[in-house]
Amino acid sequence: MPVEVTWWGHATCTVEDSNVRVLTDPLFARRLAHLRRRRGAPPPPDAWHADVALVSHLHADHLHVPSLARLAAGTRLLVPRGARRAVPGLRRLGRRLRIAEVTPGDRVEIGGVVVRVVPARHDGRRLPVGPHRSPALGYVVEGEARTYFAGDTGLFETMAEEVGPVDTALLPVGGWGPYLGEGHLDAGRAAQALARLAPLSAVPVHYGTYWPIGMDAVRPHEFHAPGDEFVRLAAQRAPGVTVHRLAHGESVRLEGAR
Repeated sequence: MPVEVTWWGHATCTVEDSNVRVLTDPLFARRLAHLRRRRGAPPPPDAWHADVALVSHLHADHLHVPSLARLAAGTRLLVPRGARRAVPGLRRLGRRLRIAEVTPGDRVEIGGVVVRVVPARHDGRRLPVGPHRSPALGYVVEGEARTYFAGDTGLFETMAEEVGPVDTALLPVGGWGPYLGEGHLDAGRAAQALARLAPLSAVPVHYGTYWPIGMDAVRPHEFHAPGDEFVRLAAQRAPGVTVHRLAHGESVRLEGAR
């Protein structure tokens, strides 16, 4: 059975594997604080349905409480350890959703898949305020295939060892503003990560969706270009990997594990 990946924009994807729907970093808003969705319609109600939702870290464009509130009652939700202490809205959602806090090394079974929790290199705090820290996470969905969702992460030396063998990598290649800070992948660093991970295929995410209001003319290539730039650089640095640059709401069917 092929695995299907749909990119809804930013870091929000649906991975369907073994009749299990996995939703990553759900963000359904047209506007988030100073950010406005500039490309692609917000995910439709069908995208809100999942067996499990994965949250990679506490930043509001990845852990968005109003979007999580749209998930169906009883949906399982995996969040970084300490998230409920740092984000009070999660405690209210705990009356409807089955929330579990996880940390690297954890394995969670959902139907016919296992979700393996892996490290990421990124600031895990709830910004712009809040002293509580939680680990930034990546996840590997293991079923018919092994699909790696990196969340937000910088490149790190032990990435291949800590993530393990994967068939598809969903990698961030940009951001939501004209400059990327430490702990992020741009198109070049994402291509380096791809060379280390050596999956069969990759899907670039986390670009070309949100941009600060009033900054449309500030380094606009950082909004538009990362997907194509990743395709170009991946062909140079990881020529054996098939890259699928999806439009918002587009899906791709991928073969199972090697």
